[in-house]
Amino acid sequence: MGLLQISEPGGASPRRGSRKNVAGIDLGTTNSLIATYVESGQGAMESAVEGTVQTLADSHGAHLLPSAVQFGATGVLATGAAAKARAAEDPANVIISVKRALGKSHDELTASGDYRQYRFAADRAAEAPAFLTAAGARDAVAVSAEILKALAARAERHAGASIEGAVITVPAHFNDAQRQQTRQAAELAGIKVLRLLNEPTAAAVAYGLDSNERGNIIVYDLGGGTFDVSLLSLQKGIFEVLATGGDTALGGNDFDKVVVDWLASKAGFAAIEPARYPALLQVANRAREALSEAGQAEVVWGGWCGELTAAHFAELAAPLVRRTLSACRRVLRDAGMKLGDIDHVLLVGGATRMPVVRQAVSEYFAREPLHDIDPDRVVALGAGIQAEVLAGNRPNEDFLLLDVNPLSLGIETMGELVEKIIQRNTAIPVVKSQQFTTFKDGQTAMTLHIVQGERELASECRSLARFTLRGIPPMAAGAAKVEVRFQIDADGLLSVAATESSTGCKAEIQVKPSYGLDLGQVEKMLHDSRAHAREDMQARALGEAKLEAERLIDAIDGAVKEDGGLLDAAERQAIEAALASLGEALAGGDPALIDERRARLNEVSESFAARRMNATVGAALRGESIETFENLAK
Repeated sequence: MGLLQISEPGGASPRRGSRKNVAGIDLGTTNSLIATYVESGQGAMESAVEGTVQTLADSHGAHLLPSAVQFGATGVLATGAAAKARAAEDPANVIISVKRALGKSHDELTASGDYRQYRFAADRAAEAPAFLTAAGARDAVAVSAEILKALAARAERHAGASIEGAVITVPAHFNDAQRQQTRQAAELAGIKVLRLLNEPTAAAVAYGLDSNERGNIIVYDLGGGTFDVSLLSLQKGIFEVLATGGDTALGGNDFDKVVVDWLASKAGFAAIEPARYPALLQVANRAREALSEAGQAEVVWGGWCGELTAAHFAELAAPLVRRTLSACRRVLRDAGMKLGDIDHVLLVGGATRMPVVRQAVSEYFAREPLHDIDPDRVVALGAGIQAEVLAGNRPNEDFLLLDVNPLSLGIETMGELVEKIIQRNTAIPVVKSQQFTTFKDGQTAMTLHIVQGERELASECRSLARFTLRGIPPMAAGAAKVEVRFQIDADGLLSVAATESSTGCKAEIQVKPSYGLDLGQVEKMLHDSRAHAREDMQARALGEAKLEAERLIDAIDGAVKEDGGLLDAAERQAIEAALASLGEALAGGDPALIDERRARLNEVSESFAARRMNATVGAALRGESIETFENLAK
């Protein structure tokens, strides 16, 4: 944001600078949009927000740009509606629903079933998986960049100049890899990203709820490929996301799939050929959209013709709708709120036009949800308003957006335990730090493993990155002090730095997407953390008990080897017996027994430790004057 100007006392107000050409972009799974400031008299859409920011239409008057790109031997052949229209005849080269591929591994893409009509490039284990097209391998970042280029070109035609920056929206539940790739796609398209903004927050801004004095707002966002629900609170001009939830693999496309499955069973298909799947999806999509306006829809495929009623579709879609309401319940529980605490419910995303969805949301929250603004356009409009604020075009705005990180972030410590540094649902941007130390005597390096998730063991969380801090002075275990600093910026992107205090040696990393990981673990983390809470607590207690016991065993083994001459036979025997007993407890895995036997080892070695300390102090002071001793004692 630009610096605010202050005039001298009694002077005239400074003249406002020229308006920056910025935009808000909703990069969607099914459709994408761009919104910019429009001067009065330039033509307006019917639901302009704030009288200034509007979504832009193409030369045919269409505001929605289908998120589809067709590739040919010479490169990109078509983007948007023209590409989508050719999906049935050229399924391998028309990439659709690419947003679902962002941040995912090759195994995840092939296992999901969303991309059965495509082939993927081999030998890309260390890179993002790529679609094989007539133009060569194209990964999700490259395909998304083509969609963004088409939107930017639309804005440039409108303004007569290139855009200077954009706010791009992402689902609130997008993880770090998906956010990073969204930013990379924008950079590849030549667009400067002012901020990545969570879609629910953008929707609330578009409705002008920021002008209210206070209120709690649920944003129910069901798009083509993702579902998000967020609870926002407005308190004295501060817009804060209290909790988020959702499903990055649930959207309007999945409602189309249940129609496809119904059609396949009615028409007697044993299997659906991958090449014909896009055309079948289009038939299902048309039927679903028709049911939003009528009580029945005719479905024709090949030589088969049938009728799908709204009541039957509601039965088919019921499990998907229940999944969305389960996410709503989790968000309310996370925020410690009840249904009666909610002041507004917003519907966002084209899939919320389905009567079965509107009815379910209305019944669950016991209120009529707001859907005055076109649910397809509302996110782009909110992003456009926020872009105006960030660019300094609207300097008098009095609201502040505070998003949250959806999952806890931390590092792996000894014993494979997770130390959470930034808890989930912490408002961002945020910086938090914590001190750590070495485990072994003479340790000169430390490997930091960054993880994301709610479980207590690192193996149950998502691995984000690893990096190493070198140059730690060789000291006794536990003497070094290393500060680990986590920073999440306003886009939700993470950077981690580690600094050793005595030397100032530092290592840092900006977390980049990791491929080959199980995204399903990420999406189930919140559920799993609750389902396994008791066993996780037991695992952590056992891990901590083992860690303390192993430290004590190492310390006493080293002390006996170095100063065993200070022990008499009975003391040595007692210590050896206590060591063996503690070793047996470690093998058994009972944390209470481990703690009990560790206490016993401390007890039998206490007099030995005291004699070692006395001998060390005596050696250090031998030959020194009484004045030196007195000075040391001061």
